[in-house]
Amino acid sequence: QWPPSFLNGRSLEPPRLFLCVSKTGVPSVLQIQVIEDDRANKSSEPFTTGVKGQTPPLVTTNFQVKDQGNASPRFIRCTAYNIPCTADMAKQSQVPLAAVIKPLAMLPPDETRPYIVDHGEAGPIRCNRCKAYMCPYMQFIEGGRRFQCGFCSCLTDVPPHYFQHLDHSGKRVDCCDRPELSLGSYEFVATVDYCKNNKLPQPPSFIFFIDVSYNAVKSGMVNIVCQELKTLLDYLPRENPEADSVVRVGFVTYNKVLHFYNVKSSLAQPQMMVVSDVSDMFLPLLDGFLVNVNDSRMVIESLLDQIPEMFADTRETETVFGPVIQAGLEALKAADCAGKLFLFHSSLPIAEAPGKLKNREDKKLVGTDKEKSLFQPQSGFYSNLSKECVAQGCCVDLFLFPNQYVDVATLGVVPVSTGGSVYKYTYFQAEVDRERFLNDLRRDVQKPMGFDAVMRVRTSTGIRATDFFGSFFMSNTTDVELAGLDCDKTVTVEFRHDDKLSEDTGALMQCAVLYTSCSGQRRLRVHNMAVNCCSQLADLYRNCETDTIINFFSKYAYRSLLNTPTKTVRDTLVNQCAQILACYRKNCASPSSAGQLILPECMKLLPVYLNCVLKSDVLQPGADVSVDDRAYLRQLLSCMDVSESHVFFYPRLLPLLDGGSLPMAVRNSEERLSKGGVYLLETGLHLFLWVGANIDPNLVRHTHTHLSTSYKSSSSSYVDFLCHMHKEIRQLLS
Repeated sequence: QWPPSFLNGRSLEPPRLFLCVSKTGVPSVLQIQVIEDDRANKSSEPFTTGVKGQTPPLVTTNFQVKDQGNASPRFIRCTAYNIPCTADMAKQSQVPLAAVIKPLAMLPPDETRPYIVDHGEAGPIRCNRCKAYMCPYMQFIEGGRRFQCGFCSCLTDVPPHYFQHLDHSGKRVDCCDRPELSLGSYEFVATVDYCKNNKLPQPPSFIFFIDVSYNAVKSGMVNIVCQELKTLLDYLPRENPEADSVVRVGFVTYNKVLHFYNVKSSLAQPQMMVVSDVSDMFLPLLDGFLVNVNDSRMVIESLLDQIPEMFADTRETETVFGPVIQAGLEALKAADCAGKLFLFHSSLPIAEAPGKLKNREDKKLVGTDKEKSLFQPQSGFYSNLSKECVAQGCCVDLFLFPNQYVDVATLGVVPVSTGGSVYKYTYFQAEVDRERFLNDLRRDVQKPMGFDAVMRVRTSTGIRATDFFGSFFMSNTTDVELAGLDCDKTVTVEFRHDDKLSEDTGALMQCAVLYTSCSGQRRLRVHNMAVNCCSQLADLYRNCETDTIINFFSKYAYRSLLNTPTKTVRDTLVNQCAQILACYRKNCASPSSAGQLILPECMKLLPVYLNCVLKSDVLQPGADVSVDDRAYLRQLLSCMDVSESHVFFYPRLLPLLDGGSLPMAVRNSEERLSKGGVYLLETGLHLFLWVGANIDPNLVRHTHTHLSTSYKSSSSSYVDFLCHMHKEIRQLLS
């Protein structure tokens, strides 16, 4: 046991951790201890965002946030809160400068959601030059008649209706009464100038497309979806819980042809219209396709009862996919609204139609330079279709129920490009997978979201946003276009220097998202963040956040797989981390023995987390991991927030037989698994129950579980990886 004072190293500047590395006895950094220490250090007071460049508590710590002028860490987390003043210093450290932004994040009940500010027909106040929105970083001058932009320093006249006097300190006397002058996050009601074709938007629509081919019916999926929708349609998203949702709905079933349903409220029974010419998709009806749920409830329920019966004896095994999305797109165009398509799909679309795919799964390519082709779409068809969907505000969510290869890399192109989601239930069995699927579906239908969104990130002079990661489309270098943006989605932004920064002024960032709410109102959500700037590397290393760095590194690595061999991606990750730690040792640490691995205090978990990323199924697949699984996980990670990626790479391991109601997590190490114990491993996606060989059989007799004793023995242990990392650092230093 190392003494705590030695582990913390707090007497040294900056704080760091010494690890004497040897093959025989490596003191491992206690990941669980770091998490528990952060929880213990948490004040009973809320985390206030008024202090610039303040590093928030870890994502594993429960804390309350009070907005005092910077966006809550629930909306924005940065890799560093004190960034280098120069590009040379940033390049020397190799610490990525990035922010993980979750614009519509849900807040806990004890925190206030962003206020909505309505400036009437005049619209939001903005800088004349850079178009940044009014925020706490604008400096009012000349008695309040003008303001200087904190981003570009341009002077702008204050409109007469917005004028207010200044107090003795130069602040407006109404500063605390206006969210846009005192808070980090808020919303503006957008005027008609912010709407497509200068026309206020219609409320959005949801269209449900149900695969009724043989596999989909046989698995029980069709029956489960139809039964669930009867009650789920009462929970469509709405802003006022007391009011009815204004979202309209439509229904289509399909195999290698499409069946549209007229569910107009005046009908006694639903009417089916079949489109068999899928090469030129069109909408066979307008009136009665998209309807209000309450108005057409009887007809809708009748339809959902009939669908499983109609296709119960089907022998049709082939499906289409491209025409299904085209049909939804045409329906939204005809209704002149944005919306979301829910696709419940079971197999590789091999029927003759636009977007037809072939089976190209080839395990022999894994580990070769051609492996990257498995992650690329088969053709440009779905990329072009994505572009059309985004232009209309048509978001696509895909629920997959495959029994074999379905080419997730290609089928996922439209969901990933439109701000949608992909869910995957391999070898779906109704009795086993029903609850997991229904929980996903319920949340997906109910969760708050915006439509037809455009996001832009503005920065103060000296840095700029250069790269973006997530589920979206970009037709230029600045605008992130999202047909749909829900409360779970993140956009990760990388920044680079284009000039020198000042320690006095720091750096500013403003994320503005223009979107249509689920009630049909056009809005702007604005998040502001100010960080410090430093000329000393020690200040940078003292204010980094490892969980966010790992989130960024993994997204960068997973995206690189599209163009780079997997081994090169892995080597690049290790090399960049080694450079980060070598720079710290060379420039910030006191001289010490070459046999010591020295880590910055806030990065002491960087090696263990990086090892987890390298061991992930995407970068180091086991023999049982399919190409589809890897493509699915690659897409899934692209819009994870920091708390999700944390548990995805370093799952929670809970001993279940230790007594007490809430077991404490233990380290993810094979040596921690006792043969007489039972453990639950939670990844955020799956729960695994590990049952020790010596456990009483009576204990698990009534538990439906898959007992496994296999391990990924091919991957290096943490000890081996730490030694490898230390060797890399020493080579860089010499």
